[in-house]
Amino acid sequence: MSTYKEINGTAIEALSADPPNPQNGQVWYRTDLGKFKTHKETAAGAWATGGTMNTLRQQMAGAGIQTAALAFGGYSPYFTLTESYNGSNWTEVNDLNTARYGLGGSGTQTAALGFGGFAPPTQALTETWNGTNWTEVNDLNTARRSLGGAGTNNTAALAIGGLLDTGGTPEIFAGTESWNGTNWTEVNDLNTARFFLGADGTNTSALAFGGDAPPITAVTESWNGTNWTEVNDLNTARDNLAGAGTDNTSALAFGGNNPIPGYLAITESYNGTSWTEVADLNTGRQNLAGTGTKAAALAFGGEPTSETEEFNAPAQVTETITLE
Repeated sequence: MSTYKEINGTAIEALSADPPNPQNGQVWYRTDLGKFKTHKETAAGAWATGGTMNTLRQQMAGAGIQTAALAFGGYSPYFTLTESYNGSNWTEVNDLNTARYGLGGSGTQTAALGFGGFAPPTQALTETWNGTNWTEVNDLNTARRSLGGAGTNNTAALAIGGLLDTGGTPEIFAGTESWNGTNWTEVNDLNTARFFLGADGTNTSALAFGGDAPPITAVTESWNGTNWTEVNDLNTARDNLAGAGTDNTSALAFGGNNPIPGYLAITESYNGTSWTEVADLNTGRQNLAGTGTKAAALAFGGEPTSETEEFNAPAQVTETITLE
């Protein structure tokens, strides 16, 4: 029978910590744990730790991609703070003009849009980011908070659902508005009114998923530029989640809340037909922000952490070997 050394050309190392740059298929023995470990590639993807945000906050908005992202707004208290991510570190840049949380966001690190939110009161304010400064532009038609946002730049976006404060009991909203770079236009409503939902895509091809209707829901709807259509549900109903993706056929949903079990680390991947559970976040959280694509996503902030996590598919992961 061949030995590990004969097959791989080297013996299994005994180490007190994981090696810094293990090779695919490498095996080592952790003397401090009394366990064998290996490094391998997984097609389903995995989350890895990124740079920590400078300011702990939740219910902020995000824009951009995994290696060039923007985080803006949030609480507590009401924040104007904007931070820019370069793939390793977050840097504070110029603030929003109006402090708020529960706002929608879309766009890129250099061309983003922030809209709606709560200051108080509930806001219709829209601000556009040019890579240096925020500028107030035309308002939403309907002031709202805890809404979803989709769009690839600051000239084409979608504001989805949310919560209206009308002076009495807050109203759960199904309204959708489309942004053309100058004005917001009311378009067709969601089939299921909700807030604290996840969203991704563009103003002509978007996905809305989860949220609070109430109750907390797993409902997913696909937008084709004209109408919303119900498609297959998330596997786990939740609100206060985040999403990443490029259109209504490719998305990642992660984090969130459900009263039982509370903060969620669950991640699901959407292929245009159905959702599939993939690797969990390292830290369960709600009220987080997310951006990027299904294959290269970014999760940041939320409750209870200011940590950033980067999702890649496929990914290299380290696992403990179970000997039977």
